[in-house]
Amino acid sequence: MAWPEQTIATIRRLSTIERELADRYVDRDEAIGLLVLAAVCREHLLLIGPPGTAKTGLIDQFCRAVGARQFRYLLTRFTEPSELFGPLDIERFQAGSYRIRTEGMLPEAEVVFLDEVFQGSSAILNTLLTLLNERRFNNGAQTVATPLISLYGATAAPPEDPAVVPFSDRFLLRLELTGVREDRLADLLDVGWEQERNLLASQSASPVPVIAPAQLNELSAQLQHVELKRILPIYQQLIRELRAQGSTLSDRRVVRGLKLVAGACLLRESEVAAAVDLWPLQHFWTDPADAQLVGQAVSERIADDPSTPRRAVRTPAEIMAVARFEAEQPASGRFPVTESMVTAALRALGRLRRELYADHPAAISEKTDIDRLIAEVEALYPGSDHV
Repeated sequence: MAWPEQTIATIRRLSTIERELADRYVDRDEAIGLLVLAAVCREHLLLIGPPGTAKTGLIDQFCRAVGARQFRYLLTRFTEPSELFGPLDIERFQAGSYRIRTEGMLPEAEVVFLDEVFQGSSAILNTLLTLLNERRFNNGAQTVATPLISLYGATAAPPEDPAVVPFSDRFLLRLELTGVREDRLADLLDVGWEQERNLLASQSASPVPVIAPAQLNELSAQLQHVELKRILPIYQQLIRELRAQGSTLSDRRVVRGLKLVAGACLLRESEVAAAVDLWPLQHFWTDPADAQLVGQAVSERIADDPSTPRRAVRTPAEIMAVARFEAEQPASGRFPVTESMVTAALRALGRLRRELYADHPAAISEKTDIDRLIAEVEALYPGSDHV
């Protein structure tokens, strides 16, 4: 089967969001890819790292790109459950029934970001446990379905309290962040100073393209149609090896790991999973001490499969479809045209132009078309830079 056009369009819109965020956050491509994958798979992601590694900014920007009802909160040891789930409905309580007013609070959010997520009390974490796993919230005598797509958590360090382990296990994906690599320092200074200049000039960066929750949910529904038979023997061998070496992987993580593989396959616009789609499993470890072991085992499986393409080659038509979408963004009229918006579009078009020239040197008409699109975007704000 081939994916419907709407599915492909949504995947490419997510790819655009990834590129936009990658332009704003240096050396964070891996984290951005996991943010997208978690949303598609309707799973939860934990970012671990010291202050100043862009955890909060990155998650916040992605949540804005997913045009969904959001809830964001910084947890402390003193955070009350009502600060997350809502206050007591006094009128109903006086009438003899217990009910929480959840309007605008976490139970009604589609995308949630909790900073210092393990700082919450046992009452908060126990409530979140059910909400994350079952998408349900117990409101008095009623159990209410919640619209939650994904919860993104951030923490400076993984929890050491054994009592937190059941809650921690609900985060199927984990990533440890460190400072930007030394070889990307110049890029960090360039991008960071541009953002500071915008703040000093009271200008916001160009808006990230938004994807509707309905589109995201439709994409998630396609996961059931991904063919996993070819990859199952490799997956089973990988799990046996990791468990034999002492890696802690619950049955729940093992089963849901297949969904991550299906998500990776879907996002590269394929219907049949291959070894390359195992890459998310590098991030489904439980104990941070196992991260290197898991990452190495997964990388070896990907490298050992000669049939796995190292890079998916898009057709000229596919490249041009994305190029036209990128060119339409600054000229759509939805937002005032700014230099940063035009620059972002030109950078994206520049990458697509290099891809077209490298993979399809004989695509003469497409080369002419993409050069025309670049010229049209340049004319919107003369003097904008692109690379």
